[in-house]
Amino acid sequence: MATTTATITLASSDITGDTLSLSTTATLTKADSNEGLDQTQGIGRKTTTSNSQYVLYNGGDYTDNKAHKVYLKNMSSSNMEYMTVHVNAEELGRLYGGDWLFIPYGAHDADNDIKITPSASTSMTLEYAIFHE
Repeated sequence: MATTTATITLASSDITGDTLSLSTTATLTKADSNEGLDQTQGIGRKTTTSNSQYVLYNGGDYTDNKAHKVYLKNMSSSNMEYMTVHVNAEELGRLYGGDWLFIPYGAHDADNDIKITPSASTSMTLEYAIFHE
């Protein structure tokens, strides 16, 4: 059985009047199960020199009502370059240089594609992975 653990730590000494220190860990399991997620497309990178939107993950490729997880990271070091992330027509937000996200992904149907739109036509690289059932 595969075991994949996700951990996030948020820390700041000056964002509030007190020191902020949050940390949480989760073991990624299949829906309604204690079994670990056992499939992945692994870590990949896509570099583009176009600011045209492209489909990163096709929702029709993943079974609905499962515990899929998606990781994305804008590898740019510039905070002027961003990638807009959409699920279908819904904009989730922008990943600026160095930003990343880790989200649950309920594919449901082909309409729930994950789409990426780079902000510039300079060379931009996205690091990505999907962990799924």
